[in-house]
Amino acid sequence: MAIDRTPVLKRCRQLGIEPQVMGYNKQSTRQPSRRQRRQESEYGRQLREKQKAKFIYGVLEKQFRSYYDLALKYEGITGDILMSILETRLDNVVFRLGFARTRKEARQTVRHGHITVNGKRVDIPSYRVKAGDVVAVAEKYRDLLPIKEAIIASQSMAVPAWLEVDIEKLSGQVLQIPVRDQIDLDIDAQLIVELYSK
Repeated sequence: MAIDRTPVLKRCRQLGIEPQVMGYNKQSTRQPSRRQRRQESEYGRQLREKQKAKFIYGVLEKQFRSYYDLALKYEGITGDILMSILETRLDNVVFRLGFARTRKEARQTVRHGHITVNGKRVDIPSYRVKAGDVVAVAEKYRDLLPIKEAIIASQSMAVPAWLEVDIEKLSGQVLQIPVRDQIDLDIDAQLIVELYSK
């Protein structure tokens, strides 16, 4: 499996993403570059938005393209549907519920079998949750230190309106599939659609 090993803060700086979006409460200590960049082309803007979405959700090109192809099959605005598909990945839901500090940590938590969906163990990070699904930390893993630390760190984070969390039981419910207005990421999905439709 291919892994993106680019340092997170460096990549955030390249793509213009706040590290808090990725779950990191750090700031880079490097001084901003004084070099003037050339004016970005239309293609450059489209590519940047695609790279931003791929980086935030931890998805590589082949899988991202398959999500785009899937979004095309649904009726509605393709860019908004693509964002909903990415947002309903299990690893993202675990991160949004506050059971992990970062999406990378959430992915690992899922891969290790620490998460259940509707009472059944699921170890596939790309598993797509549906409205009404109950996502929880498995009973025997509730005392793990990373999960306890994530719960403490997530106290300051707001849970999205399309999710409901019960911290005491370490479980959450998907109330609905998120619409674009409920996804708080600064990604212009229309530019991604334009890039792929060339």
